[in-house]
Amino acid sequence: MKYKMFASLVVILLSFTAHAKVFRNAYIAFEMPESWKCNLEQTEWVCRSEQTKESKEAIIILTAKEVGPTDTFPLYEAHLNSPITISSKGITQESKIVYKAKTVQINDQNWIDSLHMGSEVPNYFTRYLATIKDKIAILVTFSAHKQFYTKYSQDFFKAVMSLRVIATKNLSAKPDLGPIRPGSETLGAPIGSAMPADMYQAEDGQKSGNKNLLLAGALLLAALGVFIFLRAKRKKKK
Repeated sequence: MKYKMFASLVVILLSFTAHAKVFRNAYIAFEMPESWKCNLEQTEWVCRSEQTKESKEAIIILTAKEVGPTDTFPLYEAHLNSPITISSKGITQESKIVYKAKTVQINDQNWIDSLHMGSEVPNYFTRYLATIKDKIAILVTFSAHKQFYTKYSQDFFKAVMSLRVIATKNLSAKPDLGPIRPGSETLGAPIGSAMPADMYQAEDGQKSGNKNLLLAGALLLAALGVFIFLRAKRKKKK
């Protein structure tokens, strides 16, 4: 009996692993949703859903560079512990720090981890994970509109927990395996420019959120109506 239960568990685990979609480039690998796809935009990898609506709700961006004078864990931590300034529609605003930068270990690799609101796109939460291995500095960002962040929290969690740095020591000597940016640049500087222009505007996300609330309210009222009707019917029978 125990053997059968164990065998069934193994089959389930193997089937789950077989269906996991793994993205891999020259320096990193991680799991992502089946419906997502990553495209190379100059030197940044942009990953999001292939469904038009969902592609505007959440996005993952990857970038890497040669280690330079600004690439240290303390400097990353200090940078992410300060509000990030962005300009949108002619208005300059600062991000809100949801949680301060901290060091986390994922698959034997140390990362600086922080979460901001409105640091790359207005009304989007962005989680930053930055690390250094040998001569390569890597940044992965996970962004989702505030109305949909909980929708993607599990997908983001799985992706983060599966992060593996696979860069080789001679990666910078082989640009065809990259691409990576030069050490003179700042890690994360190109993230904003890599963000697609068709992401939700503030009012778009709000409208979608309002529609969801209205739908939930309608379902609740319908359920309440059915409950009252059935209760009244039972009383008549008595």
